[in-house]
Amino acid sequence: MNKHLWFRGLVISTVILLPALAVLAADEDAPKPIRALLVTGGCCHDYANQKGILKKGLEERANIVVDIIYSDDTSTHPPLTIYGNADYASGYDLVIHDECSADVNDPKVVEAVLKPHRDGLPGVNLHCAMHSYRIGDPHDPVALGTPHGYWFEYLGLQSSQHDAQEPIAITFTDKENPIVKGMSDWTTIHEEHYNNVHVFDTAHPLAHGVQKLKRRDGETKTNDFVVVWTNEYGDKKTRVFSTTIGHNNETVSDPRYLDLVTRGVLWATGHLTDDGTPAAGYGAKTQ
Repeated sequence: MNKHLWFRGLVISTVILLPALAVLAADEDAPKPIRALLVTGGCCHDYANQKGILKKGLEERANIVVDIIYSDDTSTHPPLTIYGNADYASGYDLVIHDECSADVNDPKVVEAVLKPHRDGLPGVNLHCAMHSYRIGDPHDPVALGTPHGYWFEYLGLQSSQHDAQEPIAITFTDKENPIVKGMSDWTTIHEEHYNNVHVFDTAHPLAHGVQKLKRRDGETKTNDFVVVWTNEYGDKKTRVFSTTIGHNNETVSDPRYLDLVTRGVLWATGHLTDDGTPAAGYGAKTQ
């Protein structure tokens, strides 16, 4: 081969290869996406559609990949595949609980669901997750360390019921907390408002919701409950974020709701800065 042609070919190949190698190096240095497991299904909600709304909304707002475990069973004891497997969250950075499993109450099953979080894996809990895994009467006050308190201790708040659906006026009470910093109060559409039986000392409320209901006697009943909070769970002080808001699809798809849940995910996994913006490399993906 002509030496001139050979050298020219080598130069051309190098010019083509170097940018490709640079891209590969950049990819290796780029922050790895947060790996989140969304557990969903069960009674009383349109999880078939909400799971997609949440996945799309979170992945559009942050450097996160959401995998889904879903059951189309609409009972209060959906046969989710995580049950009986304490290692169900292996390889994930976070579990998002959005299931409605009110009658899944075997202490061994509940303990297995909690095992990753007891070991330090962050959690995010949405709406009916607060009414799941109830061992005993949910209206009875919790005795710490007992099976009745397993799930409520993880959440940091005990709730037992809701009234009729009416709008909820949400007011952020700790406006300097990075999860809600800069967010504006808003009023939802008709939504379920979960009560507070007990707020644990480990919990930190971020927002209250006020809902007014007309009683049969014509009087107005006002419910004022914590609707957004964080919790430090167990010996590992696991980061846990929860909101009771999110019954209807219109609320779940509301940009304000998705922004709130995204920040909760970022905070729980340690990727939220003090000013409420994502840590470097964990913001919305750019094309």
